[in-house]
Amino acid sequence: MAYASLQECILDLEKNGHLIRIKEEVDPHLEMATLHLKVFAKEGPALLFERVKGTSYPCVSNLFGTVERSRFMFRDTFEKVQQLVQLRNNPLEGIKHPLKYASTAFAALKALPRKSSLSAAGFKEINISDLPLITHWEMDGGAFVTLPQVYSEDIDKPGVMASNLGMYRIQLSGNDYELNKEIGLHYQLHRGIGVHQTKSNAKNQALKVSIFIGGPPSHTLAAVMPLPEGISELTFAGALGGKRFKYAYADGYCISLDADFVITGEVHPNDNKPEGPFGDHLGYYSLKHPFPLLKVHKVYAKPKGIWAFTVVGRPPQEDTAFGALIHDISGSAIPHEIPGVKEVHAVDASGVHPLLLAVGSERYTPYLKLQQPSELLTQANHILGTGQLSLAKYLFIAADATNALHCHNIADFFKYVFERINYTRDVHFYTKTSMDTLDYSGESINQGSKVVMAACGEPIRTLSTQLPDFFKQLPHVKAAFMPLNGVVMLNYKTFTTASNAQVEIETLVEQLKTQALEGIAQVVLYDDFETQQLQLNDYLWISYTRSNPSHDIYGVDAYIENKHWCCKGPLILDARKKPHHAPELKLNASVEQQVLARFKNHPQLGKYMD
Repeated sequence: MAYASLQECILDLEKNGHLIRIKEEVDPHLEMATLHLKVFAKEGPALLFERVKGTSYPCVSNLFGTVERSRFMFRDTFEKVQQLVQLRNNPLEGIKHPLKYASTAFAALKALPRKSSLSAAGFKEINISDLPLITHWEMDGGAFVTLPQVYSEDIDKPGVMASNLGMYRIQLSGNDYELNKEIGLHYQLHRGIGVHQTKSNAKNQALKVSIFIGGPPSHTLAAVMPLPEGISELTFAGALGGKRFKYAYADGYCISLDADFVITGEVHPNDNKPEGPFGDHLGYYSLKHPFPLLKVHKVYAKPKGIWAFTVVGRPPQEDTAFGALIHDISGSAIPHEIPGVKEVHAVDASGVHPLLLAVGSERYTPYLKLQQPSELLTQANHILGTGQLSLAKYLFIAADATNALHCHNIADFFKYVFERINYTRDVHFYTKTSMDTLDYSGESINQGSKVVMAACGEPIRTLSTQLPDFFKQLPHVKAAFMPLNGVVMLNYKTFTTASNAQVEIETLVEQLKTQALEGIAQVVLYDDFETQQLQLNDYLWISYTRSNPSHDIYGVDAYIENKHWCCKGPLILDARKKPHHAPELKLNASVEQQVLARFKNHPQLGKYMD
């Protein structure tokens, strides 16, 4: 659907039963976020908050709350954009099948941004304090923009075609920011805006930044689309939205004429202030750290502007749909970008970046009959050196000669890997390396370790399908579960210190040595978790967000061979919470009860309030 505005999108969703209006006044401090989370958890509709305390602007959330609704919004353009990606990967297809791709050429024309007049957009100037200042989680440092489209240009290649549009969170208030004059700009490693800021810093010039909020939903998705460096996200926004991206310049800043709100400002070299904490998409807070300070120039708003926001937290959340859409659009590009790699899955349930699953190939040693990972290891290096995939902490990669293996079927993929992995050979560590900014399992911010686990060939073990009784009888074990075949999770004594952990696990190893463990591939220790019966998603989240591979991987009969770590028995993963880990996200209990009481009898919201 070619929406000209966010308002058009909202009316279309409402007409088709995908949106409800909340006419009661709602507090932007925790209350709106709590309502959103309750509705999202039951796959409910988008929410239009018509009366928001402290602002005259309505707010909308949960637009992308289900993959079905997300695809519905792009129902007229989605297939054409997929074809554009296919043609980019294989241009000869367009020549071989010109009629099939005829409409795709017209879609490509929509990708060209169009310059227009600022006055025609109807913006008026306002202050930051006039905006909806939404606080999402109890420990957040202030109000944040959670669906921003942050625009910057390359100082050496000015103009929209070499620009970067990314989704980097913005802190509007709190901490040491001077309200209406300063806001915080947070971006992680390997982001396009960082390249632009580095170039501006080198010339001792301020980087001009524009922040767009709202506009057609294609603009929001464009901001998270992992496009190759140098390709403007504005072109993708136009193609997906079926409508050219309209822009103008004012005071040297690019203005999206379709946005509902625009904030402009400058980031000066070496100018930063503490930003955060913020409840983030790994399910924990990202803590307070110095990040670039944006000095506000002007703030623009449409007279009937609608503020788009989301709430991030332990996945799945609304941004889960982004990952699904990105995969649907660009999944076919992976084999062309990384030769031999058939699929890559950034696992949403683990917070996306901590865990990657990949299906690769062993094409060059057919005489070995896939008995030992070889090409898989070069493919793993390529994956870990590619864009945002480089933020991964755990990479499991496997080759399957039958082409029947798919990494989006998580349980079957792990079964395949754990049946085949040889721990004396197939575990490869990267230590003291760069890490996801939001991951606090490492030694310090942006630093930690990675591990690649590769598997191929014939099975070397038959995985246990039943939990062996002796695990429940071990000292310090409060409960034991098997979320996957061959994987045991032990609710263990609370982690205190690294030295104590070393002794505890050495003791556990000695206890396990006396047991028959042929069918157990992995043992995970955890603590401080409320759910009584662990499921697959709990395993993915606990195991891979609460551990640092170089520090927290142990093994039964472990040893070092020429600097290569090995173990003969099961791998042990200490995923207990450590003192340096960031706090877990939890709803404010009193606000939650207040929301439940207020809306339990609401004609449209009541069914989501339990």
